[in-house]
Amino acid sequence: MDLFSPSQWDLATVTEVTGVITGLLCVWLAARQNIWTFPIALISVTLYIIIFYDARLYADMGLQVMFAGLNFYGWYMWLHKGNQRAERPVSKMTSRQWVWLLVFVPLFTIGLGTYLKNNTDADLAYWDAATTAVSLGAQWLMSRKKLENWLIWIAVDAVYVPIYIYKELYPTAVLYFLYLALAWWGYVDWKKSLQQNQAEKAA
Repeated sequence: MDLFSPSQWDLATVTEVTGVITGLLCVWLAARQNIWTFPIALISVTLYIIIFYDARLYADMGLQVMFAGLNFYGWYMWLHKGNQRAERPVSKMTSRQWVWLLVFVPLFTIGLGTYLKNNTDADLAYWDAATTAVSLGAQWLMSRKKLENWLIWIAVDAVYVPIYIYKELYPTAVLYFLYLALAWWGYVDWKKSLQQNQAEKAA
């Protein structure tokens, strides 16, 4: 099928292309610290629930459901600093958060991967579980406006690209390739914001 000929598109292709467009938009908005990232992301994750179910990537499908909840959480957190209604600034991860991440990812991967392999027809069960675990951690950190979330996204997106090529989800593979560049841009932009905040506090 010619992806660039709209007359040849079926519903699955339209769904995936729309998911790609909204996915790119929400990450671009996140890199710019724009609150509209969250409602746009909710559209994207809804579409990708359908896409990943059809591809038998059940962990990724479940991830989108959890992303929906984390987007509502992030929407609130970005608008509130502590108990005050003030925009949350960018900050760095704490040692406790690093420990949590390093414990959570392997445990979640083993648990979910084993379940998917033994109880479903999931494809790439452990890879699917591992990328899901890392993505959950990255999304939670983004919701807390932690700078390092972008570096974690770069690492997991680099793994997602070949997975989606293997599953013949070519528009989604392109999306995650573009995510790599957007994640680096987000990291650079958020780092500047962090340094600016630190300079203002020191002044």
